[in-house]
Amino acid sequence: MENYTVFHFNLTMYVNIGFYRYPAFVVSLMLFTIIFFANLTIILVVSLERTLHEPMYLFIALLSVNSLYGSTGFFPRFLLDLLSDTHLISRPACFTQIYIIYTYASYDLTILSIMAYDRYVAVCDPLHYHNKVTPKTVCRLAAFVWVCPAFSTGLCLYLAIRLPLCGNKLKKVYCAIWNIAKLSCVSTSTNNVVGFLITAITIILPLIYVLYTYFRIILVCRKSSSEFKSKVFQTCLPHTILFVSYSISGFCDIALSRINDESLNPLFAVLLSLEFVIIPPLLNPLIYGLKLPEMQRNILKLLSNLFSLR
Repeated sequence: MENYTVFHFNLTMYVNIGFYRYPAFVVSLMLFTIIFFANLTIILVVSLERTLHEPMYLFIALLSVNSLYGSTGFFPRFLLDLLSDTHLISRPACFTQIYIIYTYASYDLTILSIMAYDRYVAVCDPLHYHNKVTPKTVCRLAAFVWVCPAFSTGLCLYLAIRLPLCGNKLKKVYCAIWNIAKLSCVSTSTNNVVGFLITAITIILPLIYVLYTYFRIILVCRKSSSEFKSKVFQTCLPHTILFVSYSISGFCDIALSRINDESLNPLFAVLLSLEFVIIPPLLNPLIYGLKLPEMQRNILKLLSNLFSLR
């Protein structure tokens, strides 16, 4: 195929659903609204309530900030595409969307990893918790969360931008590096090696670390009282649910990019793509808002204060 300059990409996974695009738009808009206001509520509660100025709750607020970041980077464009007959996206907009979605994914996994560290210290070494998880440590971990994924994603994006392309059709509902690499007119071996290394660092290592911390937590709980187990279960269950749901969503997205999606039902393929950017941001505020009594109590307090002002 002949190499040519690509100014627009065509997102070809959008299914022609005719009139049903309008109900789909309404449902998607409602999901975006719920995600936005639910995560904003979590951020406000943690920010305004001094009793929640603890590492665990600050990390929960970081998750909500990241959910807002990822959702606002995906939904506005997606909502427009639902109502549009053409699904062209400009080259700069495509690469910007890639950067937002990929950093959102990396941020989520990194935050969940440092939350696992926080729970590990709290359960396995409670006497030294305040010495190890200090405000300075929290700030350093927060900086690590934002800086490292931004750099690694920027490197992958730079390599993708440099590729000469022989087409502009992306089998996706949003832009993705792997799908763009498939359009390359030249070998993508460098991109593949760098992508594999970064995937190992940002996905596999955190996964191993989280599994290790929970293994240690389980060992401690086996020798502890029922009351202690109940307390640990209450604080660790939300994190476990989020981590499992995120891992499944991420796996589905990665698998969808690499399998022969021509054999899949188009609507099913679209739903798999959307799971990655909808389920984790939706679960975060619901799980933590409902499962942690302190969060639940302060959310109800904030809502009652807002309604009393009216």
